[in-house]
This record gives sequence, structure tokens and C-alpha cells, in this order.
Amino acid sequence: MKILVAAFDSFGGEKINPALEAVKLLADEIAGAEIVKLEIPTVFHKSAETLREKALEVKPDMILCVGQAGGRFAITPERVAINQDDARIPDNEDNQPIDVSIQEDGAPAYFATLPIKAMVEKIKAAGVPAAVSNSAGTFVCNHIMYQALYLAEKELDNIQAGFIHVPFIPEQVVDKPEKPAMSLEDIAKGLTAALEAMVEYHGKEDIKKIGGTTH
Repeated sequence: MKILVAAFDSFGGEKINPALEAVKLLADEIAGAEIVKLEIPTVFHKSAETLREKALEVKPDMILCVGQAGGRFAITPERVAINQDDARIPDNEDNQPIDVSIQEDGAPAYFATLPIKAMVEKIKAAGVPAAVSNSAGTFVCNHIMYQALYLAEKELDNIQAGFIHVPFIPEQVVDKPEKPAMSLEDIAKGLTAALEAMVEYHGKEDIKKIGGTTH
């Protein structure tokens, strides 16, 4: 089994992206699966082109994309990506699409096909905070999750794909005392647990566990 794990470079004035740094710490093999690591640019469409090129080259069994969500307390697998770019800030090449469809022939939304609730439980069992997220936003993270699932549907025989957001690391919140942080080591531990769950539940139904929110 082969899993493509893609993570964004730094953006929004940050000097580091904990998503990418944590992916770099992952073992090359987890639960018997080969882990193929990929850095992708925080740029609308270019990120998807980079992912597509690598995916068509390595033919993974699953795709996991990882990004930063500063302000979150936990590692959060995303449930859904919507077919909409609506950028609050410019990407790393100053693109700032507003109310633009990601793929004209794509579905209005794609749900993650990874076992997100099993992933959350496995991360928590490893001693790392985790929760299902029901919004990936409308920036490049939502964009790449949507594009990964679109790619899986159109060109990769509907392989499983999805996205995880991770918190800031401590060095990023030195000047943001109101923001939570998680150590890079714990983020890497959480991602490892998530990948273990992906392998364990590959091709199987996800567990039934509360993961909804009131609003």
C-alpha cells in the first residue's frame, strides 16, 4: 500500500508551516504502508497541479493532504470540501479569488472518503487532541481537499482522499498569546496515528461516533 501525504509550505506571513514540518518527521513506512511525502505551494490551482503530477506518477492507494489552521486546539480531519474559492487573504502568488468555482464540472461539494472518525479516535488514543471539523474554510486548504477528491474521482479510480488541519506550533504564537499551540512532535504523532487508522480502515466503513457540532 502507498499513501501520498502532501503538505503546504508557509503562508500568511508565517516563517514555518507546522503541517509541512510534521510531515517531514513522518516515518517512510507506517503500518506497512509506504509514505510518499510531497511539499505543495500555498497557491490556488498550482497546488493541485503539483499534487496531480505526483499522484499520477506514484499511483497511491490513498491521498492525505495536510495544512495549518492557526487558532485550532486539536488536529482536525475535515469532513467536507466545497466547490468554492473565496480567499480572505492572497495566496503566495497574490491570487485572491472571490466566489469562484474550483471546478466547473465538479460536484458542489465532496465528502472526505477517508475514515475520519476512526482517525480522530486513533489520534486521541495516542494522547493527542483531535476532533472532526465540518468546515475546511474557503482558502487553499479547502481548495486542495476539493481538488484531491476531484482528482480521485476523475483520474484515480476513486481512491480514498481527504485533508487534515493542524494547529500552530509554539514558536508561531510567541506574539499571539491568545492562540493555542501544539508541539511539532505531537502533531507528527497525531498524523502517524491518523495514517495508521487509514491503513486499518482502508476499504472498510468508518466507525460510528459522535463528531457533529450544534452550529
